[in-house]
Amino acid sequence: MSRLLLLASISPLALVPAAIAQDDERREAPVIVTAPGPDRSADELIGNSTAVDREEILETLAGSLGDTLDRQPGVSSTFFGQGASRPVLRGLGAERVQVLTNGIGVIDASAASPDHQVSADGIDAEAIEILRGPAALAYGGQAIGGVVNVIDGLIVEELPEEQMSGDLFGAYNSVNEGTELAGRGQFVAGDFVLSLSASQRDFDNYDIPDFAESALLRALEEAEEEEHGDEEEHEEEEEVRDTLENSFLETQTLAAGLSWVGDNAFLGVAVRQQTAEYGLPGHGHEHGHEEGEEGGEEEEEGEEMPFIDLEHTRIDVRGGFAVDNGFINDVIATLAIVDYEHTEFEAPGETGTVFSSEGVEARVEAEHEFAGFEGSFGIQYLDKDLSAEGLERFISLTDTQSIGVFVYETQEFDSGFGVEGGLRFDSVELDNVDQGGVDFNLVSGSFGIHQHVNDFLWIGGQISYTERAPSETELFADGPHLATEQFEIGNATLNKETGLNVEATARLRGENGGIGINVFTTEFNDFIYLIPGLGEEDGMISDVLDGLPVFVYTQESASFYGGEIYADYFIDGGPLGADWTFDASVDFVEGDLNSGGNVPFIPPVTWNAGASAEWGAFELGAALTVAEQQVDEGIGSLVTDGYTTIDLRGEVDLSDFGFGADGTEAFVEARNVTDEEVRYATSVLKDVAPAPGQNIRVGLRVAF
Repeated sequence: MSRLLLLASISPLALVPAAIAQDDERREAPVIVTAPGPDRSADELIGNSTAVDREEILETLAGSLGDTLDRQPGVSSTFFGQGASRPVLRGLGAERVQVLTNGIGVIDASAASPDHQVSADGIDAEAIEILRGPAALAYGGQAIGGVVNVIDGLIVEELPEEQMSGDLFGAYNSVNEGTELAGRGQFVAGDFVLSLSASQRDFDNYDIPDFAESALLRALEEAEEEEHGDEEEHEEEEEVRDTLENSFLETQTLAAGLSWVGDNAFLGVAVRQQTAEYGLPGHGHEHGHEEGEEGGEEEEEGEEMPFIDLEHTRIDVRGGFAVDNGFINDVIATLAIVDYEHTEFEAPGETGTVFSSEGVEARVEAEHEFAGFEGSFGIQYLDKDLSAEGLERFISLTDTQSIGVFVYETQEFDSGFGVEGGLRFDSVELDNVDQGGVDFNLVSGSFGIHQHVNDFLWIGGQISYTERAPSETELFADGPHLATEQFEIGNATLNKETGLNVEATARLRGENGGIGINVFTTEFNDFIYLIPGLGEEDGMISDVLDGLPVFVYTQESASFYGGEIYADYFIDGGPLGADWTFDASVDFVEGDLNSGGNVPFIPPVTWNAGASAEWGAFELGAALTVAEQQVDEGIGSLVTDGYTTIDLRGEVDLSDFGFGADGTEAFVEARNVTDEEVRYATSVLKDVAPAPGQNIRVGLRVAF
């Protein structure tokens, strides 16, 4: 499907007439608290920003964060079965996307490998905010691709209106015979607020439409077997179908927060404990050995079913106070202390590798006004230790320390013209126990302008320059990385990565709906990525070590360009007597290396469309996702087939019948109705682990 066809499919939504009252809350763009500077709505930011509220989180909830956000414009997933996924923003992931909890980094090991679960989980979140592109400047060079901020609501800044509020949620999934349970509550006593949350998932191995391996991979393996005359070796693997082995997931979280809220200040502390156990599909380690002199016979090879057992404890302290001295309005300080560890078991009782990440991160930010400008300035500090011990010790103990200062300013003139810009300076030191230390001085900056052309049209443009320090693995990796089936070798001489981004935005908003477009281009110097290479073992140079192909980190220039087009349309009292809501989006990104190749694991052109009809307490909805075939694969990657999925949903608002508070509902969903084979081009498992097949999901949410 061509891009012109995709654009044409949503273009009718740009012709919406003005007919809906402006005070209808569902049509108002949300305020993005993650963005730097004064409070602004998503429609007032040059970069494409999104806020996903509690209701939408529960509707799209999946096993991990990246999969939950996958339908958002410009967002895709690193999908590693049900247990692990990180969001990919505009083709950039891992260390180029900052995943935050309440504005502070998660400080886990999820960026080091796609099979590592991100420790911010949407199941008990109050909201999730997504900043794509230069709006993420205030969070440093590690956010060169964007920011995903999971807001858990455990520490409150204002007293809730109700003395007691919260919700209970439960759902059952047919695709994995799995259950989801979650509960949240806030209790007010004078100036104090107690916040509690708990959640649990219990998913079995999930059903898939057909073979675990893609048709293209099976064809290549068959051709190789015929060439070597060994047609039986792969026969057993080909029979892995209908259910994806070793794809189970179990998670539990418990969290509590206590806040004091005064007239001009607040202070709170929160503790969150997360545990998880999940299988690593497509990650089996084949073991075989010969008996040698004793038996003289080769024992039958067996395949273990490795899994991860994870524990994560996080303590947050957050406070703020109003100054209002004519320059500084408010000061807010946040501190997070994290202790993260997961053990990769080759089989029950067989410890393989232990990953640990311990760290402290603090951020102090002051909002101010001066000479017509509004903005914020602040300082941020991080001290983190990351290490791996055991069979898959591809990264040894590395201490990362960084300190950054930033300032962001914006001014809106009476004419509707506005300017904004920011600067950030970071000093980063990485010290590896085996290879020594390196340090980087980083500078990032942006400048943008916008114009309210009239009451309906808003346009803007921005240019930004960002510098990113290489990560621990990019610098110091040296060992087998079984999640990617590579022997990774870092490069301690890597330069900092720089990106020059230009972005333009236009949004047309009528009272009935609107349409928006963001287009961008980013030119990278010293872009860091993996390529096949050579390593040394026992004095011999080889492209295979420990039975795995050698991949080394290298740098060269790269170009990214793409955009998102998104639209919505509302009809009150429309056909069939229903209130109708329509939405649609298309996103596309290209990543090209200066040498002429393609950046690997780039998402294809993807468009989403949805429609829902509401009759009082009853609502029916449908969603369509179409992903093109990804033929611009990177080195060593196969073409990824496109797919089309259809989701259906029906719900009833039980509060209309006097049961529970507003938001109490029962629902039934059919996800992937046609049992389509879905493989994500952004996943290292795309050829051995498809996404879940058809799923009937039923659930209940009770608000109080």
